[in-house]
Amino acid sequence: MLRPEKRLWTLEVDLLINPGRPSSPVTGERSDLDVARSAALGLWSCSKSRKNKIALLRTGAVPQLGKLLQCDSDTVLIPVVGTLQECASEKSYQELIQSEGMVEHLVKRLKKQNEELQRHCASAIFKCAESDATRTLVRKYEGLDPLVSLLSKTSNKDLLCAVTGAVWKCSKNALNATRFKELKAIEQLVALLSNQPEEVLVNVVGGLGECAAHDPDSRASIRKAGGLVPLVQLLTGTNHSLLINTTKVVGACALDADSMIVIDKQDGVRLLWSLLKSVNTEVQACAAWAICPCIENAKDAGELVRSFVGGLELIVGLLKSDDLEVLAAVCAAIAKIAKDEENLGVLTDHGVVPLLAKLAITDSDHLRIHLCDAIARCCMWRNNRIAFGQASAVAPLVSYLQSSDSLVHRSTACALHQLSKDPGNCITMHEAGVVQSLLSMVGSTDEVLQEAAAGCIGNIRHLALANEKAKFK
Repeated sequence: MLRPEKRLWTLEVDLLINPGRPSSPVTGERSDLDVARSAALGLWSCSKSRKNKIALLRTGAVPQLGKLLQCDSDTVLIPVVGTLQECASEKSYQELIQSEGMVEHLVKRLKKQNEELQRHCASAIFKCAESDATRTLVRKYEGLDPLVSLLSKTSNKDLLCAVTGAVWKCSKNALNATRFKELKAIEQLVALLSNQPEEVLVNVVGGLGECAAHDPDSRASIRKAGGLVPLVQLLTGTNHSLLINTTKVVGACALDADSMIVIDKQDGVRLLWSLLKSVNTEVQACAAWAICPCIENAKDAGELVRSFVGGLELIVGLLKSDDLEVLAAVCAAIAKIAKDEENLGVLTDHGVVPLLAKLAITDSDHLRIHLCDAIARCCMWRNNRIAFGQASAVAPLVSYLQSSDSLVHRSTACALHQLSKDPGNCITMHEAGVVQSLLSMVGSTDEVLQEAAAGCIGNIRHLALANEKAKFK
């Protein structure tokens, strides 16, 4: 015998399928719609918990909810879409909503003049747009335009939160981001950077960050709309989700030279540096990534970095982190910082070489790329090349050349080229079989890789010739 909650699910699903007579479709008659509405309301109230969402999925009711999306009655649509958006927090529901063709109907209902229905539709899109396929469908069914128009509904915070969330997730698609730029969505999002609750700000800043990451013109639009000052001010907050999104958009905007001037004047780089102390590793990583373009484009970056008391010691200390993304981001930042000779000397004094060497044994290509960039730069200071060899960092780098990632090949070859300027490292590389791997890369179409590989082989060859000459003396 079915348990009471199971009987309830079965009854509500049966009512969805057969709201009128047994096996009859929804006829549009008031009584049938009322039954369907009641069933949808029951499912909606039960769908708040994850356990119930999983149970509902097993009943096969989701396609029936999809059919009811074609109904024109707002009183039926609201609980139906409410149930779908509640369940869309689960990946399996996101996939079903996409595969059952519901995205088209969700977009269509966005255009109805009912703010509660619009809110639920936007919320469903927000959750389902984690998938790029769904983002593409939203654009295909012309859903981006109504989303932008709903950004003006600033008095309805629940609706605004759902709409800004949908804009954020949809803007992860480059074509969508271009369309948002054409619709002047960036200017509207910038206008929402003040006097909004944090849940709205997280979405607004996320959307700006995605647009800025995709398109240089969008970075300029954020600056021209006056968005940089409030964005930098948000770096002083405590909400981790907001800080993560804010560091991303500030970092993306720092790629624009004019925007970097504003960020610098607002003390944005110092604020980013202070976030390296965060207890949240994702905040740390995002701050370190954002610091990279700031250093690259700041006027007199070397002096700027030195002005942060304890800043270099702090960033070297993060090489002890257990988080892979933090390590990759910090290595990338160190590669930028080390371009300044004085700062490289300070990094060396703080023990950057043994800490980088310790990371050499890794199978993460993501970390390998930025680690090799950092090692290559740090070789430029005094005896650091020798120190890397003494710390057993050379042989592990040779194994990186077996990776399938061409970016790993490039950064590794550059590091090996710098390391090969020390005879002891040349011997280690040769013994590890580096020559054969590098020979195949000398013919690469990547000129940086080509030159680094040839330079490394040349240094090994010169050492071998010197040894041969010594034998005959």
